[in-house]
Amino acid sequence: MRGYLTFIFLLFYFSGSAALRGPEIGNGDADSIKTLLSASPKKQDAADTANINRLNKLAEEYFQFNPDSTYYYAQISINLSKKLNYDSGLAGGLLQIGRANSLRGKSFEATQDFDSAIKLFKKLNDINGLGKTYIAYGRMYNLLANYRSALASLNLALSCSKKLKDEHGMTDAYKNIGIVFYSEGQLPNALDYYYKALFIAVKNKYKVLSGEIYNDIGVTMQAMEVYPTALDYFYKALNIVQGENDVQGAGTMNENIGEVLLAQKKYDVALTHLYIALKIAKKQNDIDGLTSLYTDIGLCYAHTGQLPKGIKFLDTSARIAGNYKFVYNQAYAYIGLSTAYNMQKNYTKAYNLALQGQALAVKLGNISVRSDAALQLSKTLTGLGRYKEADELLNQYLDLKNEIKNNESIQKLTSYNYELNFTEKQRLLEQQQHERELLYQQKMHSERLINTIFVVALAGMIVTAFVYYRQKRKQQKINTQLEEKNHEVLYQKASIDEQAHKLNDLNTLKDRLISVLAHDLRAPLSTLRGLFNLLQDDSITHQELVEMIPTVLKKLEYTSDFLDTLLFWINSQMENFENSVKVFSIKEIIAYEIEGHQDQAFLKGISFIDNVPDDTMASADPNSIRIVIRNLITNAIKFSTDGDVISVNAVIEDGDVVISIKDTGMGISEDQLKKLFRNKVDSKTGTGNESGTGMGLLFCKDLVEKCNGRIWVESELGEGSEFTFTVPSSAKISVAQVVSATT
Repeated sequence: MRGYLTFIFLLFYFSGSAALRGPEIGNGDADSIKTLLSASPKKQDAADTANINRLNKLAEEYFQFNPDSTYYYAQISINLSKKLNYDSGLAGGLLQIGRANSLRGKSFEATQDFDSAIKLFKKLNDINGLGKTYIAYGRMYNLLANYRSALASLNLALSCSKKLKDEHGMTDAYKNIGIVFYSEGQLPNALDYYYKALFIAVKNKYKVLSGEIYNDIGVTMQAMEVYPTALDYFYKALNIVQGENDVQGAGTMNENIGEVLLAQKKYDVALTHLYIALKIAKKQNDIDGLTSLYTDIGLCYAHTGQLPKGIKFLDTSARIAGNYKFVYNQAYAYIGLSTAYNMQKNYTKAYNLALQGQALAVKLGNISVRSDAALQLSKTLTGLGRYKEADELLNQYLDLKNEIKNNESIQKLTSYNYELNFTEKQRLLEQQQHERELLYQQKMHSERLINTIFVVALAGMIVTAFVYYRQKRKQQKINTQLEEKNHEVLYQKASIDEQAHKLNDLNTLKDRLISVLAHDLRAPLSTLRGLFNLLQDDSITHQELVEMIPTVLKKLEYTSDFLDTLLFWINSQMENFENSVKVFSIKEIIAYEIEGHQDQAFLKGISFIDNVPDDTMASADPNSIRIVIRNLITNAIKFSTDGDVISVNAVIEDGDVVISIKDTGMGISEDQLKKLFRNKVDSKTGTGNESGTGMGLLFCKDLVEKCNGRIWVESELGEGSEFTFTVPSSAKISVAQVVSATT
């Protein structure tokens, strides 16, 4: 868990024996440095002091992502400033080199640099320089856990910013004071100063500072275990730093998000964010980031049962943190190692590591780290059988957790968020008002421009209209002749279209007839062919033939009836369909069709259930309804198998007979459902390898709609299908229709 500025200050440590490492610099920078180094003091002028200031500026800019370069430029600036007796440049160089020394762990040298810089800034009455030096002093004291000195320095920096009315400096000071209070474990005070800083940053649109503060508040929420709120703030911060192309900031946010997910036991997702942060930390040579990330990754692997791999990461973290004297990271790594060894039940090793982690946590004074150390030490002592001591540490852990989650912090968070939302809304309103004013000015300018254009355009239109009028007179004569020719062509085209439409209707009828014949005559003809084959090769006896004749006659009778029904339908297509409407019994038609398909269903092991009431009467063309029912029953048999049931139901609803054929067969996929009743579909092979034309359901839809009904289907793949259609009941028919039908 890292606050953004804490991350910057612990970014990189130099080895004491390493030589200064100059950065890659542009030709302009290189030429300026060469000129300054070679020139004698007598030849220096205002341009030389400007170059020294430029060196100090470069040192300050490089600090966030390459502290080596900060040291390099600052050292050159100090040497040149001494040659010129340029106090302002010397003070700026001392400030930057002091910041670099604090990163190298050389707090004594950094203190001397800062003190010298303060002395010079006071002499020059440079309040801005003083404020920056006090900020750097406060950050260094915070890393050394000297919180009283840190707060004293940061309050001096705040005073300098207030004198200058420098709101950016005030924001930075408030934020750093919040970091000190967080390090002490005083979370309510930390939130006070974070939100003071955030209100100013939001008002003045300090994007980078806003991102840093959102991250610091997220870290505080993480310590309070308010994980959803912490993630909200981390994602806000991540969006800002990514928008500013802040690679290091993105690394910090991904690490913090990973730690929250780790605390929520979402280890796989946590590892994704942690490895993104690790890649950035390695690229930036961020030692602080590497140590804390190794600990986080090690804990993820330990919690997912990969203990050897997890311990390897944790050992690496502890070793690096110890070498660079990163107290917080070292404590975090020791506590992580004790956690892993507790999982291994190696309590002796876990005990020594937990003790070291606890000692460092006490030195830091951070409540969150102290509570984690107390918990692991309690688990270790329990494993060693020292229950009384373990119980005491468990109570200490609970007390620390309660202190972290105190109501004051939550109340402040809620209050500050409300104020922040109000501040953001005010800023948006002001921005919208400003934008409206700009739009109004643009509108006025546009209107003047439009008026000028209108006058010019009007003159052009008058000239154009005169020319157009002359041409129009000529064109009218030509158009009259063309119109006469067009009428002739359109009349001929209408006649051709009408003939084409009739031919298309006949062709569609032909296709439907062929599909129906192929669909419904296949089964009985196959039965007859099989019988004659048996007679031809003497495979059956005379007695067996006599026994089969009734069944064959029944098939032939059913086929003959089907052909009669089909001829009725053909007649309805050629003539007025309304003349074929009759009152008939739905029960009789369904019973007849079920009986006609019993043999086919029996061969596949399918049973029928007829739930149609005897008194169900409909008013429609009976032959059309017979064809629809036959087609739906045939389809139900086709897509059912051994043990399935086909049930036929009919009820009266709102004056219509609602007929449904439901099966428990293979069902229809969602894609296939969308195609039914709309156009010809690719017919699938049935459960007994039966084939079809794909026209049957389209044919059924046409017949049902001509009978003033509608048809639909409900199905689920593997669960069966239910085809339902409606026809007018006998109650709907008027007296005149009844008379017409009976006559």
